[in-house]
Amino acid sequence: MAATPLSPRKSVTVGQLMRRRLRELRRTPRELAEAVEVPEAYIVDLLTGRRRPPAPGRTDVYERVTRFLRLHRNDLSSCVRVERTRSIGTRRRIDPRVRRLLFELCDPARTRVLTRKANGELERLIAQRLLEVGQSFVRRQLDDHVGMRVAARREGCGYAELRMRLLEFLDTTVDSLTPAHHEAFVRPRISLWDFDLDSRAMRIVLRSQEVAPPGRRVQGL
Repeated sequence: MAATPLSPRKSVTVGQLMRRRLRELRRTPRELAEAVEVPEAYIVDLLTGRRRPPAPGRTDVYERVTRFLRLHRNDLSSCVRVERTRSIGTRRRIDPRVRRLLFELCDPARTRVLTRKANGELERLIAQRLLEVGQSFVRRQLDDHVGMRVAARREGCGYAELRMRLLEFLDTTVDSLTPAHHEAFVRPRISLWDFDLDSRAMRIVLRSQEVAPPGRRVQGL
């Protein structure tokens, strides 16, 4: 039984839409969690509204939910946009602990210069680029199902639990970046970085790179 397309004038939350379809299809949150390969508690949190729905472009959850619940392609993304827009708060400064950890990956002499010159907006630009590098590795890891199962066994956790950790990091923003995120996903990927104040170009050396090409600009900000 296919879902009726949502009316553009009718606003429902992600949880409301998912609950309605589960009832219509006579399926359970556990079955949905198994299809999406996440812990059941995560689905329950989405259904009840205890968890803010993740941004569509940062997760594969909606694609899997759409298939399982036989929704129209844009139904969930439409709900998410409305729901996340309503919940947008005031932009905060980066957690000082995260700022310190990020700047530890920069050359000490350059750090002193940036510390004197940097303002909140510049710090956000630097943090955003470093976050994007960490998230790009996680996106590739999510596609490596065999590697993830090996990693889950190595870490002594379930596949769905590990997948959930990665999905949650993909939905992390500069505002919600924590020291734990940094230690788990950013520091293991990035060896060092530099930022040119004049050109606003950023050079990032990954830990997999044996030699950093001198003067190479990886990302302009």
